[in-house]
Amino acid sequence: MKKNMISIMVTVVMMAALLSGCGDSGKTSGSATTGASDTSAGAGTSGDSKSVLRVGMECAYAPFNWTQETKEAANGDMALPIDGTNYYAYGYDVMMAKKIADELGWELEIHKVEWDSIGMGLDSGDYDCIIAGMGRTEEREKAYSFTEPYYYRDVCITVKKGSEFENFTKLSDFEGKDVTVTTQLGTAWVSLVDQIPGATPVANYGTTAECFMAVSNGVADACVIDLPTSESAAMTNKDLKLLSLDADDTIEDPTGSTDVCIATRKEDTDLRDKIQGAMDSISWTDKEKMNEMMNEAIKLQPAAN
Repeated sequence: MKKNMISIMVTVVMMAALLSGCGDSGKTSGSATTGASDTSAGAGTSGDSKSVLRVGMECAYAPFNWTQETKEAANGDMALPIDGTNYYAYGYDVMMAKKIADELGWELEIHKVEWDSIGMGLDSGDYDCIIAGMGRTEEREKAYSFTEPYYYRDVCITVKKGSEFENFTKLSDFEGKDVTVTTQLGTAWVSLVDQIPGATPVANYGTTAECFMAVSNGVADACVIDLPTSESAAMTNKDLKLLSLDADDTIEDPTGSTDVCIATRKEDTDLRDKIQGAMDSISWTDKEKMNEMMNEAIKLQPAAN
């Protein structure tokens, strides 16, 4: 009898342990499944943690975005860690991303990526959106969903200070000058170069910094880049001169790249709408406010301090 009682007790304990183990296993599996689902959906939540907005940008396109070694920006604000590195990102795009994340109550994660592969990174799910000074062109709208503009920019021609071009005030001034022109690869600006009379395209570059360096070194006579980026470059490179062309004789941009917008994957309209909703909540449609923040970003770039 005693032996039978002991045997029964052992059996009960083993069954209880087994059932308890099954219960824990089921709970853990459910949590893991939820987390995986949230990750695949992009900016989702996992359990009680905050949602995370993963943002792709060059971190090399001042004043829109740049890389710096310190966490603190010159205005006392905090730069954001660049995922997988010991560096930090700041600039207009980071300021904008912060505003959106704060409004949504989400965390931010910055991913550094080369411009020529920034779309592929979004497509493969490396991050959830692109906030990187990207113009909303008709061609890009076929591949991605876009918010309304978070900045409006103009196009600018930059030449070398002291060159025969530095006092030009009209596009027609370039007529017959055989000017060599460069711009950044993979941008809408490539299609604008031929608006300069007699322009001879030379090699284009992967970053705007290389474009400006080509002008500074005499490899190219001019480059076509957006105005705030050109202003940023001129602050740190005294060899550069930005041309102020007459409004009736200047480069026109029919591509739509002047409208700088946030891109999500084409099918991810839910995230796009959430981001747009945050922009609407803070009334981010005022060009004056946009220009004010851009001017601050230009002053804050590391080389300007």
